[in-house]
Amino acid sequence: MADMDHALQPPARLRELASWQTGKVSTLGARLTVQRMPLSARADFAVLAALEEYGALSQAEIGRRLGLDRNDVSGILNRLEGCRRVDRQADPANRRRNVVTLTAAGRQHLEELQQHADAVQAELLAGLDAAERRQLHSLLAKLLDSHKPQPA
Repeated sequence: MADMDHALQPPARLRELASWQTGKVSTLGARLTVQRMPLSARADFAVLAALEEYGALSQAEIGRRLGLDRNDVSGILNRLEGCRRVDRQADPANRRRNVVTLTAAGRQHLEELQQHADAVQAELLAGLDAAERRQLHSLLAKLLDSHKPQPA
């Protein structure tokens, strides 16, 4: 059995690359996420989380913070507004700009989506104990902080 496992492994030169490892973990995380959350729910989660953390934001600011195209942000907000999960109003200081706020229904939806995200993270990180999970998170945050932010 060990020989069979070895035959299925990529070369050690690849397995030793942090970029290769993180790419594989990212792919695994994406696959697990798809099983629990449709694409629209993942976009909703990102936008609702931004509004919860930062408060009212313009559509443009949401796009910049999340690395999303303005047309994509508009579509996400149209869907969320249609479900009364966000409120979008013209900015009194600049009528050409919309300000988006989170509603009570949006907070509730965010909590439901958080449960799905938590389940994905638990499954993805099942091989690590709590201390290792904290360490991994800390190391990844440190690595990301050492580079200029990139669009999503």
